[in-house]
Amino acid sequence: MDIQAIEKILDADGIVFLTYGGFITQSLIAGMTDALERESEKKDLNQGLANNIFVIFIELSQNMMNYSKSREVEGDTFDPKGLIMVGKGENDAYYVLSQNILNDSDKNKILPKLEEIGQLDNDGLKKRYRELRKTGRDSHGQGAGIGFYEIAKRCESISYEFIPIGEGKYYFQFKAIVK
Repeated sequence: MDIQAIEKILDADGIVFLTYGGFITQSLIAGMTDALERESEKKDLNQGLANNIFVIFIELSQNMMNYSKSREVEGDTFDPKGLIMVGKGENDAYYVLSQNILNDSDKNKILPKLEEIGQLDNDGLKKRYRELRKTGRDSHGQGAGIGFYEIAKRCESISYEFIPIGEGKYYFQFKAIVK
């Protein structure tokens, strides 16, 4: 199958806005956000929905850029690679998917935050987010920061999975549904 055939499938379904797998940099994130903005204008998305998709995309991309590890077994080599996809699914809901490799230490930072988010209703989530912003705790500089709270505030639902790949490393898969 050639690239034109793939493009026809994607155009016919109208499902995928953006897919990227590989090395993640800040300039690449900016370029992909630009492409998403053009695509959202083409699809005539309302501004609030488009903004939520952009913020979630940026948060997940930065997470991958800052915390990805190498799959190599001989240590925790930093390797800012990942996979990210933005598309439209069932019931006119949009999704942002990401996958990158984490080590045990990063999993242990992220998992309690995701579990807490899962226990909070919308009001509780907003309150917790404001608390974290006010105190400065869990800033991005310390890793696994308030970005997941920001994502949860802007989407309908989140799901995640840590898939063991050996030697204390995991594929971290994350999905946000946006309506």
